[in-house]
This record gives sequence, C-alpha cells and structure tokens, in this order.
Amino acid sequence: MGKKKRWLTALLTGCMAAALLTGCGGGQSAGDKTTLKVGVTNFADSLEPTENAFGWVVMRYGMGETLTQFDEKMNIQPWLAESWEISDDKLTWTFKIRDVKFSNGRPLTAEAVKASLERAFAKNTRAATFFTYTNMTADGQILKITTDKPAPSMLGYLADPLFLIVDVESEKERNFATQGPICTGPYVCESFVKEKAVMKKNPNYWGGEVPYETVEIPSIDDPNTRAMALQSGEVDMAVNIAAGDLGLFNDTSKFHVDRIASLRTVLARINQKGILGDPKVRAAFISMTDRKAYNEVILKGTFIPGKAPVPPSLDYGFDQLTDPNAYNVDRAKQLLDEAGWKDTDGDGIRDKDGKPLSVDFIIYNSRAELPIYAEAVQADAKKVGIDVKVKSVDYNLLDKIGINGEYDLLISNITTANTGDPEIYLNWYWRTNVNGNNPQNGSGYSNPEYDALCAQLAVEFDRAKRRQLMIDMQQILLNDGAALFLGYPETNIVSSTKITGAIMHPADYYWITSKIKPAK
Repeated sequence: MGKKKRWLTALLTGCMAAALLTGCGGGQSAGDKTTLKVGVTNFADSLEPTENAFGWVVMRYGMGETLTQFDEKMNIQPWLAESWEISDDKLTWTFKIRDVKFSNGRPLTAEAVKASLERAFAKNTRAATFFTYTNMTADGQILKITTDKPAPSMLGYLADPLFLIVDVESEKERNFATQGPICTGPYVCESFVKEKAVMKKNPNYWGGEVPYETVEIPSIDDPNTRAMALQSGEVDMAVNIAAGDLGLFNDTSKFHVDRIASLRTVLARINQKGILGDPKVRAAFISMTDRKAYNEVILKGTFIPGKAPVPPSLDYGFDQLTDPNAYNVDRAKQLLDEAGWKDTDGDGIRDKDGKPLSVDFIIYNSRAELPIYAEAVQADAKKVGIDVKVKSVDYNLLDKIGINGEYDLLISNITTANTGDPEIYLNWYWRTNVNGNNPQNGSGYSNPEYDALCAQLAVEFDRAKRRQLMIDMQQILLNDGAALFLGYPETNIVSSTKITGAIMHPADYYWITSKIKPAK
C-alpha cells in the first residue's frame, strides 16, 4: 500500500472515531483556552485506583496525588506530605500532612490519609509487596507508619499511584469506578468510559491556578489515528506518538516534541514451567534474537537494543553486565541440537518425541512496538526451527495471564524504577513466589541466590551497596536466561504550540498537570 493510501486509511479511521474525538472537522477545535484535549492510550476500564494498576490513570489524568513525588531526575520530593523523618531503629516513619482540602471541600487530615492507605491495603494484595505495616496512627496532621522491617525505599513506595490519597468518606455517595475517586489533584472526573474521560477544574485545588475549566481525554489506541488527531487539531497534545510518526511534527512553529530516554524495559517474560523451562532451549531462544537489528533497523534507532533487566538510562551497571546469551545463531542451533530438538520430518520446525518446538507469544497492541518485536522474534525463531505463535490479548488480561503463568512468552513494557530505583521491579517478576507472596512472578522463576540478594536489598539503606546488590541480581537473571530483554524505548509527549508546559516525565504517570496552560 502506498504512503498516500496509508494516510487516507488513517484519516478514515480517525473519522470513524468521531465519538471519541468530537468528529473529523467538526466540533470545538483544539487550542480553546478553556478546554484542553489530550490523546492517550488508556488501559483502564474503571477509575478505581486499587483495581489492577488503574491508579496510574487516575494520576495521569490529573486527579490523584500521593504523599511523595519524583522530580525530573527521579529524586523524592514532598507532595501531600510536607516533610518526614524516620526513627533511629528505621521502623517508624513520621509524616506531616499538608493542610489542604480534597476536591469536595473535606479537609485532608492524617486520619483521612490513614483511611486511604488502609483502603489500598485492603483492596489490593499488591500493596503488601511494597511494604507491610504493624501500626499506623493519625493525630491532626501527623501520620505515623511503623513497618515490620526497615523499608529503605518507603518514600518511593508511597509515590506509587496505588497509594494515591482518596477521600474514603466520599465513597458513600460516589462510585469511584465509574465516577472517579475524590482526590486532591487539579482536576476532578465529570464523566468516564474507557473510550473517553472528561475532567473538570478542582475548585479547591491547593497548588495554585488550575488553567482549564475542562480536560477532554479521548482514548486513541491506534498510533496512526493518534498522530492524525494531533495533526488535524482534534487534540492539543498526544502521549507516546509512534517512532515512525515523530517526523510529522518537526515544524517547531506548530508543535513541541518532548522525548526522553525512558525508565522502561520491553521484555518477554519466559515461563520456566513450559517448553522453555529447559535451560538450553531458553538460552537458544534468547541467543537467536537479533535485538540490535530490531531496535536499530526495524524501530529506526528509537529504541536501545536490549540486554539487561534495567535500562542504561539508570545507573545500575548496564555496561559492566555480561549477556551470556548474546546474539549467536550458530550457538542457538547447537543448543537446540544438544537439547534433543531435531527437524525429523523436514517441515522446518524442530520436534522431539513427536511434539513440535512451538511456543505461544502473548502480546497486546496498544503500544505500537510490541507487535513489531513479536513479529521480528517470530521470523528469527523460524530460522532456527522454532515455531512462534503470536497471540494478541486485551491489556487488562495481562495481569491475570502474568500471575497465572498462562503463556510461554509474555511481552510487557514495564517501568523499572517507578519507586525511585529498580528494587520493586526486580522483586516482583523474579523473586520466588511462595504461597502467593509474590503474585507478579507467574513465570515460576526461582533461584535461592537471587532470593537472598532480594532479602539483603530489602533492608539496605546505603545507596552504593544497594546499587551493587541490584547489579549482582541482574547478572544472575542474565546467567539464568530468566527473560528476553528486547529493548529500551524513548517516550514522548507531542503538543501544539498553542499550549505550554506539556512534558514527558521519567516516572510515566505525571501527564496532565496544572503546569499545562494555554500559550500566551
């Protein structure tokens, strides 16, 4: 299909999405000084912040705030907590809560914060994978949290969207899932369906002027349609324009492109209990993937070739780590031969005991690069006699699939340092899951040496020692072939010059803020 036809197809697709975007050529144009329009991909079908990872959306849409936040260098800063201190025994944290109001006018007290945190722990078992507390008390604006063991990353944990602060009392009169929670951010939910959200100005916002009366947020999962919506003026800004479309926004008189090296890793989790449970087959599978070509050629250099769990944008030893399964097709074939997989019937696919060497690769389509990676892996696998079946699922099924281990390979685009450093990420996906204590690790990966380092890291406050522990943990994962690390993306926000203040933050949940304003 020619370039012109492709764009005509994208334009028609955009017009068919009229209900989401207010129509092709119709309705109120972007750039209105009272309404901000933001094109996004939305994975949440509710705004209940404790369901799945939907708290990310509540924060991204300008509603939710946490006790702490990250600055642009991923340093911890105060947010709803003005200040804090830790006891000498490193177990009790004391927070001074900011004297402000929720959007409904109720005061933000330490008791309200306590109720919100308790709600998060009660409703989502993932909360306890960050930290567990033995006591929590509130007195005026003073909140005290005592943990069962030292929690060096506590301030980073509390910046995670799971712990955004909601007015629990308002749940008596409001359905958080369909109407959005009452929080303290600059905007309040007026209406929400998965396809489109509408926010209104918070009349009680504590952080200065709220620039817009209304924020309209259509969910435009197709990246071509999202780019067209921004080009045509249907939206003022769009999050994560596909790499191939960024060149459309080079006119700096019309658009501002803010792109950064992200904290994300695109990886395929490997089920250790299935056909890839054989270390030789797993090593062969990783070795046959030409990750340099995927990222530098197919994705046009907008991704860094994958090697390690933590991206090179973070200082956790990327260059000093060794990948024993670096690209080597001859080695991959030899390992498969040694594992007893041969092509006995001449169909191009290896087999063993009458069973073909076939794996299921689960992906989701809302991130443009994921199908591209999967197809590239599929093509390389065929060259060494492995049949890769790519299966696309809705994003909301990923959590269940990941926990239950219902895959051979499961692709994910994961923020590796959403709590300030990669501890939680390295814990969740590879620390041994014993009796459901670590449900995110559905792959079945288990290594006692790795678990011991996890335990040391959990109580280590010294930053240099923490760094070395995480380097050592990564090397173990690489030696074990625990996952296929495909690449590290850039991330971006592209905005019309009719607005200012739209930036992409390394912590991928500060999208819509009060700093985004009409240009003067």
